[in-house]
Amino acid sequence: MSSSNLQISGLGKRYGDFVALAPTHLDVARGEFLTLLGPSGSGKTTLLSLIAGLAQPDEGRVLIDGADVTFGAPYERDIGMVFQNYALFPHMTIEENIAFPLKMRKVPAAEARRRALEALEMVRLPHVAARLPRELSGGQQQRIALARCMVYRPAIILMDEPLGALDKKLRDQMQLEIKRIHRELGTTIVYVTHDQEEAMTMSDRICLMNGGAIEQLGSPADLYFRPRTLFVADFLGESNLLQGVVTAVDGETLSVQLAHQGVTGQALSNGAPIKAGQKVTVMLRPQNLSVSTASGNGGAGQPLSGKLLDVMVTGSLTKLYLDTGIADTAPIVVAYPTQRQAEQYAIGQPLSVSWQAADAVAIAE
Repeated sequence: MSSSNLQISGLGKRYGDFVALAPTHLDVARGEFLTLLGPSGSGKTTLLSLIAGLAQPDEGRVLIDGADVTFGAPYERDIGMVFQNYALFPHMTIEENIAFPLKMRKVPAAEARRRALEALEMVRLPHVAARLPRELSGGQQQRIALARCMVYRPAIILMDEPLGALDKKLRDQMQLEIKRIHRELGTTIVYVTHDQEEAMTMSDRICLMNGGAIEQLGSPADLYFRPRTLFVADFLGESNLLQGVVTAVDGETLSVQLAHQGVTGQALSNGAPIKAGQKVTVMLRPQNLSVSTASGNGGAGQPLSGKLLDVMVTGSLTKLYLDTGIADTAPIVVAYPTQRQAEQYAIGQPLSVSWQAADAVAIAE
């Protein structure tokens, strides 16, 4: 049997002249947690709907465990779905809600009750079996929706922004719960979100979509540290994007003269072939920059200099915003862990920032 639980082959969808999903190829491994990430209109929900059978493609195929289910009804696919709105039956008890999919599959009542109670144990809510949905919190209802989905043990669980209606603290808790359940069950999960942090936290791989196509597919670390395009660098996490021209190439290490102050710094290639003389954008993550009150070479080439515009304490991180004096460019952002004894900087104070070549990525324009 193939190690791919789900295979997408040339799948495409159009609405008139609008391309909702360009022909797309994607293999999802058995037991993998894959997140479809992207802004509104990127194609992630269209792709999920085609996998679920809630929409029909104009081209391509969907295979689950090798079986072609492209035009099969949702109930003919070995999938479960968890939605943002829970979709629990208000007149049924929690136990009855969870057992309902088994009842539809003609599972004997005693076996259905046993498996429903097992599912409640899995989501750590065995004490709510006799309650009605309205008696539970939003987080508890979402866990019940997950229990109902997994009670019939589908090969694939599809989740469409399931945590979007929850507050941040509860969302963080539910992320941990879903990851724990995923590890225990080993079920394949395809998860849709527009929340970058959620995708980074939960995924084995992220499929970042843009304009109805896959922009980059890889591990969270791949996309975060080695983005292949400017869209990926700008969309995923906070970044400083500095334009420049490559002056020398030494294997994967590039010397780049930045438009910012004519500074020469070093960066790594993102894997694409880049030659001397080529224009690039250098991506620097705020937490990979070092700040100093002194001028001088503190990293990969000469440091950038600027004046402090603002300081923001966001909780665990403190962020500095530096004006480099270059017209029409965003301030340089530096981030570091918030500490009570950290050095205090004054607004307007001259500062220098530097970095290591391994922490900078050059993206060809």
